[in-house]
Amino acid sequence: MQTDDILDDLHIRILRVTEDLRAIQQQLNCAAMQAPGDPELMEALCQLPEMESLQFLKAALDQMRHFLWFYTQVITNESVDAEQLRESIRQKPSADAVFSPRVAAAEKFRHAADTALLQLLAEGKARKPN
Repeated sequence: MQTDDILDDLHIRILRVTEDLRAIQQQLNCAAMQAPGDPELMEALCQLPEMESLQFLKAALDQMRHFLWFYTQVITNESVDAEQLRESIRQKPSADAVFSPRVAAAEKFRHAADTALLQLLAEGKARKPN
């Protein structure tokens, strides 16, 4: 796949996910507005599967938000720290590790994100990564 195709696919996926998130927010908002006057709806919304689903979504969105902060720092920052982070992303996994390309890329970003967070904490910066 060429770079343009990959970027086009990524752009389309981002638009689709963004629209899905807006639809979820709208549905949750409607449910929150109706729930106080509808005891059955309130009870259904408080059931374990619904609460677990919301917690799962919240965790995924929190993780994505932190990743996007890290990603924009690496992509837009031309400092020495950004170059070190980019270099940590480029590092190859050990020879005994067998990963699919998707897993390998995710692993590289995870290690780079951990490195960025540790660097921020070590430098004593009082800013949040989000």
